[in-house]
Amino acid sequence: MSSKDWPQRVAIVGAGTMGAGFAQIFSLAGIPCWIADVDGERAKVSRAGLIDLARRFEAAGLLGAGETKRIEEGVRAAPSVEAAVDGADFVIEAVTEDKDVKRSVYSIIEAAAPERAVVASNTSAIPIHELAEFLERPERFLGTHWFNPPQWVPCVEVIPGPRTDPAVVERAHELLRRLGKRPVTVGDAAGFVANRIQFAMFREAALVVEEGVATAEQVDEVVRASFGFRLPFFGPFMIADMAGLDVYSGAYRTLEADLGTRFRVPSSLQGLTEGGRTGAKAGGGYFDWPEERLPQIVDHRDASYVALEKLLEQLQPSNPRADAQGEV
Repeated sequence: MSSKDWPQRVAIVGAGTMGAGFAQIFSLAGIPCWIADVDGERAKVSRAGLIDLARRFEAAGLLGAGETKRIEEGVRAAPSVEAAVDGADFVIEAVTEDKDVKRSVYSIIEAAAPERAVVASNTSAIPIHELAEFLERPERFLGTHWFNPPQWVPCVEVIPGPRTDPAVVERAHELLRRLGKRPVTVGDAAGFVANRIQFAMFREAALVVEEGVATAEQVDEVVRASFGFRLPFFGPFMIADMAGLDVYSGAYRTLEADLGTRFRVPSSLQGLTEGGRTGAKAGGGYFDWPEERLPQIVDHRDASYVALEKLLEQLQPSNPRADAQGEV
């Protein structure tokens, strides 16, 4: 079976917010899917809810005309997990973040799903090697960490376990690209990449509020309109290179002096600055910056920022939080 014909059928175990989003994505791609939850009635309720949500999306122009009908035709509520995975080529587990619950679900999946089926967990933080211990066939198991709402957020972290077949990883990448996602294979550690960074940022944001430096509203506005404004275009390493790694090193020293060792200069940053790789202005930092390409990169950056600001000005009046608060 060619990659464009796979999977013929998908099972989604866990019919909550994420599971419903998966069902929309697969059905719109023409891939029939079955959703299952603790019982058949819960699955039916979830299916009805995702169809109602699709109608709202279509009315708002987020889905094309007739796409709600495609979702309605492509999604079935299964009476049980066993019924959902029977005959499935690809199974996504999206149950609660409890290892005992997941262990129980994997036992059911492996007993009822075909041997050919790839099994993926949407866990947001549990290392895949820990979950793989619960499976008799870990070679067909991997993590695919989607982000809420999965219909619209493009990135999916792909996390192989220690015994995952490389062909399974490649097949997952091909499928996700077919669905319009941006898969990135990352290492197997708690929180993977996105949540490790996101939760570290949230911890610091919470401390800023708890220490009285700013309110939650002020923190959100600062983040949204400062470094958050740049993140659609550049990741943290490229932003650091453009700012100057020597500038970052100096800022870390100031922060460490006031806030403690959690702000110690990262060893990679210190090594680069000591070696003269202080970023774009020096021709290299975490990345190489050829001098002849720098003006083009800067022009692209500036044009992107201007375009984003215009887009935000257009969207701001429709932000219900802004209407309610007059701030964000």
